[in-house]
Amino acid sequence: MNLTRWSGYPERRRVFHNRLPAGAAGAAGFTLVEVVLALTIFALMGAILYGAFSLSHRAVEKSQANATQNQKQRSVADLLGSYIRSTFPYRESAQETAAFFQGEADSVTFVSAYSQGMGGRGMAKIQIATDEGGDGRAILKLEETTPVRINADAGAAGQIYSVVLQNGIKELRLAYLDPQADQETWEERWDGSERKTLPRAVRITY
Repeated sequence: MNLTRWSGYPERRRVFHNRLPAGAAGAAGFTLVEVVLALTIFALMGAILYGAFSLSHRAVEKSQANATQNQKQRSVADLLGSYIRSTFPYRESAQETAAFFQGEADSVTFVSAYSQGMGGRGMAKIQIATDEGGDGRAILKLEETTPVRINADAGAAGQIYSVVLQNGIKELRLAYLDPQADQETWEERWDGSERKTLPRAVRITY
Protein backbone atom coordinates (compact mmCIF):
# COMPACT_ATOMS: atom_id res chain seq x y z
CA MET A 1 0.00 0.00 0.00
CA ASN A 2 1.42 3.31 -1.04
CA LEU A 3 0.83 6.20 1.21
CA THR A 4 1.31 9.69 -0.04
CA ARG A 5 1.63 12.55 2.34
CA TRP A 6 0.24 15.75 1.06
CA SER A 7 -0.10 19.06 2.68
CA GLY A 8 -2.27 21.76 1.47
CA TYR A 9 0.22 24.43 2.24
CA PRO A 10 3.05 25.17 -0.14
CA GLU A 11 6.54 24.25 1.07
CA ARG A 12 8.34 27.21 2.48
CA ARG A 13 12.03 27.56 1.62
CA ARG A 14 14.25 30.30 2.88
CA VAL A 15 17.21 31.40 0.80
CA PHE A 16 19.73 33.71 2.43
CA HIS A 17 21.70 35.91 0.03
CA ASN A 18 25.16 37.37 0.74
CA ARG A 19 24.76 41.08 1.39
CA LEU A 20 28.56 41.92 1.47
CA PRO A 21 29.74 44.62 -0.93
CA ALA A 22 31.11 43.54 -4.29
CA GLY A 23 34.77 42.56 -4.09
CA ALA A 24 34.80 42.37 -0.31
CA ALA A 25 34.86 38.59 -0.30
CA GLY A 26 38.46 38.42 -1.56
CA ALA A 27 39.81 41.32 0.51
CA ALA A 28 42.54 40.55 3.04
CA GLY A 29 44.11 42.82 5.69
CA PHE A 30 47.79 43.28 6.79
CA THR A 31 49.00 42.50 10.23
CA LEU A 32 51.25 44.87 12.16
CA VAL A 33 54.20 42.53 11.73
CA GLU A 34 53.75 42.53 7.96
CA VAL A 35 53.57 46.33 7.85
CA VAL A 36 56.73 46.70 9.96
CA LEU A 37 58.52 44.12 7.81
CA ALA A 38 57.53 45.91 4.60
CA LEU A 39 58.72 49.27 5.95
CA THR A 40 62.01 47.71 7.06
CA ILE A 41 62.61 46.21 3.62
CA PHE A 42 61.77 49.53 1.98
CA ALA A 43 64.20 51.37 4.28
CA LEU A 44 66.96 48.84 3.56
CA MET A 45 66.42 49.16 -0.18
CA GLY A 46 66.56 52.95 0.11
CA ALA A 47 69.80 52.78 2.09
CA ILE A 48 71.37 50.40 -0.44
CA LEU A 49 70.36 52.61 -3.37
CA TYR A 50 71.66 55.73 -1.61
CA GLY A 51 74.96 54.00 -0.80
CA ALA A 52 75.38 52.85 -4.39
CA PHE A 53 74.63 56.33 -5.70
CA SER A 54 77.00 57.96 -3.20
CA LEU A 55 79.78 55.49 -4.04
CA SER A 56 79.29 56.04 -7.76
CA HIS A 57 79.31 59.82 -7.29
CA ARG A 58 82.56 59.70 -5.30
CA ALA A 59 84.13 57.44 -7.92
CA VAL A 60 83.20 59.91 -10.67
CA GLU A 61 84.59 62.85 -8.68
CA LYS A 62 87.83 60.96 -7.97
CA SER A 63 88.18 59.99 -11.61
CA GLN A 64 87.65 63.59 -12.70
CA ALA A 65 90.18 64.84 -10.13
CA ASN A 66 92.76 62.29 -11.30
CA ALA A 67 92.15 63.22 -14.93
CA THR A 68 92.59 66.91 -14.10
CA GLN A 69 95.80 66.20 -12.16
CA ASN A 70 97.20 64.03 -14.95
CA GLN A 71 96.38 66.69 -17.52
CA LYS A 72 98.12 69.33 -15.41
CA GLN A 73 101.21 67.15 -15.02
CA ARG A 74 101.34 66.56 -18.76
CA SER A 75 101.08 70.30 -19.37
CA VAL A 76 103.92 70.97 -16.91
CA ALA A 77 106.07 68.25 -18.52
CA ASP A 78 105.40 69.68 -21.99
CA LEU A 79 106.32 73.19 -20.85
CA LEU A 80 109.54 72.07 -19.16
CA GLY A 81 110.39 69.96 -22.20
CA SER A 82 109.97 72.97 -24.48
CA TYR A 83 112.45 74.98 -22.42
CA ILE A 84 115.01 72.20 -21.98
CA ARG A 85 114.92 70.96 -25.58
CA SER A 86 115.60 74.54 -26.66
CA THR A 87 118.68 74.93 -24.45
CA PHE A 88 121.10 77.25 -26.21
CA PRO A 89 124.91 77.08 -25.77
CA TYR A 90 125.08 80.73 -24.77
CA ARG A 91 128.49 82.34 -24.37
CA GLU A 92 129.11 85.78 -22.90
CA SER A 93 131.64 86.65 -25.59
CA ALA A 94 133.14 85.26 -28.76
CA GLN A 95 136.29 84.39 -26.83
CA GLU A 96 134.38 82.32 -24.28
CA THR A 97 134.65 78.58 -24.92
CA ALA A 98 132.26 77.32 -22.25
CA ALA A 99 128.49 77.38 -22.69
CA PHE A 100 126.48 78.79 -19.81
CA PHE A 101 124.75 76.05 -17.84
CA GLN A 102 124.47 75.73 -14.06
CA GLY A 103 122.87 72.50 -12.93
CA GLU A 104 122.52 71.48 -9.29
CA ALA A 105 120.69 68.62 -7.62
CA ASP A 106 117.73 70.87 -6.73
CA SER A 107 117.88 73.67 -9.33
CA VAL A 108 119.04 74.45 -12.84
CA THR A 109 119.78 77.68 -14.69
CA PHE A 110 120.43 77.89 -18.42
CA VAL A 111 119.67 79.90 -21.55
CA SER A 112 116.85 78.74 -23.80
CA ALA A 113 115.76 79.78 -27.27
CA TYR A 114 112.16 79.24 -26.09
CA SER A 115 110.42 82.00 -24.14
CA GLN A 116 106.86 81.69 -22.87
CA GLY A 117 106.85 85.35 -21.91
CA MET A 118 107.77 86.35 -25.47
CA GLY A 119 105.19 84.14 -27.12
CA GLY A 120 107.36 81.07 -27.65
CA ARG A 121 110.30 82.65 -29.46
CA GLY A 122 113.17 84.61 -28.04
CA MET A 123 116.28 84.09 -25.96
CA ALA A 124 115.70 83.95 -22.21
CA LYS A 125 117.59 82.98 -19.08
CA ILE A 126 115.67 80.16 -17.39
CA GLN A 127 115.75 79.00 -13.78
CA ILE A 128 113.84 75.96 -12.51
CA ALA A 129 113.85 75.65 -8.73
CA THR A 130 111.67 75.27 -5.64
CA ASP A 131 110.37 77.85 -3.21
CA GLU A 132 108.64 77.69 0.16
CA GLY A 133 104.87 77.27 0.01
CA GLY A 134 102.28 78.54 2.45
CA ASP A 135 101.55 75.06 3.83
CA GLY A 136 105.18 74.28 4.63
CA ARG A 137 105.67 72.23 1.47
CA ALA A 138 107.65 73.39 -1.54
CA ILE A 139 106.36 74.77 -4.83
CA LEU A 140 107.94 74.12 -8.21
CA LYS A 141 108.62 77.43 -9.92
CA LEU A 142 109.98 78.48 -13.30
CA GLU A 143 111.45 81.91 -13.84
CA GLU A 144 112.65 83.42 -17.11
CA THR A 145 114.54 86.67 -17.52
CA THR A 146 114.86 88.73 -20.69
CA PRO A 147 117.11 90.02 -22.08
CA VAL A 148 119.77 87.48 -21.17
CA ARG A 149 122.35 88.76 -18.71
CA ILE A 150 124.71 86.19 -17.27
CA ASN A 151 126.77 88.59 -15.18
CA ALA A 152 124.71 89.94 -12.27
CA ASP A 153 126.60 93.24 -12.41
CA ALA A 154 125.69 93.88 -16.04
CA GLY A 155 123.10 96.61 -15.63
CA ALA A 156 119.46 96.08 -14.71
CA ALA A 157 117.98 92.67 -14.07
CA GLY A 158 115.60 92.90 -17.03
CA GLN A 159 112.04 91.66 -17.33
CA ILE A 160 111.16 88.62 -15.21
CA TYR A 161 108.37 86.20 -16.07
CA SER A 162 107.57 83.76 -13.25
CA VAL A 163 105.07 80.89 -13.08
CA VAL A 164 104.25 78.31 -10.40
CA LEU A 165 104.25 74.88 -12.03
CA GLN A 166 103.22 72.67 -9.10
CA ASN A 167 102.12 73.22 -5.51
CA GLY A 168 102.81 71.00 -2.52
CA ILE A 169 105.76 68.95 -3.78
CA LYS A 170 108.03 67.08 -1.39
CA GLU A 171 111.32 67.75 -3.16
CA LEU A 172 112.88 68.46 -6.54
CA ARG A 173 115.59 66.17 -7.85
CA LEU A 174 117.56 66.87 -11.01
CA ALA A 175 120.09 64.76 -12.88
CA TYR A 176 122.13 65.42 -16.01
CA LEU A 177 123.08 62.90 -18.69
CA ASP A 178 126.76 62.97 -19.63
CA PRO A 179 127.06 63.03 -23.45
CA GLN A 180 130.71 61.90 -23.38
CA ALA A 181 130.35 58.79 -21.21
CA ASP A 182 130.46 55.37 -22.88
CA GLN A 183 127.56 54.15 -20.75
CA GLU A 184 124.47 56.03 -19.61
CA THR A 185 125.71 58.16 -16.74
CA TRP A 186 123.57 60.63 -14.83
CA GLU A 187 125.35 63.35 -12.88
CA GLU A 188 123.89 65.24 -9.90
CA ARG A 189 125.70 68.44 -10.86
CA TRP A 190 126.61 70.04 -14.20
CA ASP A 191 128.69 73.19 -14.60
CA GLY A 192 129.08 74.35 -18.19
CA SER A 193 132.27 76.25 -17.40
CA GLU A 194 133.90 73.00 -16.23
CA ARG A 195 132.34 70.54 -18.67
CA LYS A 196 132.71 72.82 -21.71
CA THR A 197 129.52 71.31 -23.12
CA LEU A 198 125.83 70.91 -22.40
CA PRO A 199 124.29 67.75 -20.93
CA ARG A 200 122.54 65.45 -23.36
CA ALA A 201 119.37 65.38 -21.26
CA VAL A 202 117.96 66.63 -17.96
CA ARG A 203 115.91 64.36 -15.71
CA ILE A 204 113.40 66.10 -13.43
CA THR A 205 111.73 64.28 -10.54
CA TYR A 206 109.33 65.83 -8.06
